Amino acid sequence: MLRLALPILFALFAALPAVAHAPRPGPNGGLKVAAGARHHAELVANGTPQVSVFIYDASDRPVAAQGYRANAILAVSGTTHRFTLEPAGANRLGGTAPVPVPSGVRGVVQLIAPDGATAQARF
Repeated sequence: MLRLALPILFALFAALPAVAHAPRPGPNGGLKVAAGARHHAELVANGTPQVSVFIYDASDRPVAAQGYRANAILAVSGTTHRFTLEPAGANRLGGTAPVPVPSGVRGVVQLIAPDGATAQARF
């Protein structure tokens, strides 16, 4: 009995980190994901070139965007597009992609904190 219970418990505990950081809806209509150990990021795209990333701490409280910046690498229609995001509001970074970006886009955003620390958010 114990031989059967241990593998099942191990599998359950191994899956917990994946569940804890799975993409989930954010308060601004985008997907919110983990960005390193200290942040969460919500990517909002609506079919225009304008893209926003909202920054939160690990407890999902908004973090002031002042001093932060980001690099986005997004795949749109099979082509990879890179662009920068700069502070554009309370906890928002904004940038302009070279093409319209649909909601639900796949890609990576590299956050750069004021202290130079970096974190990646994968969407």
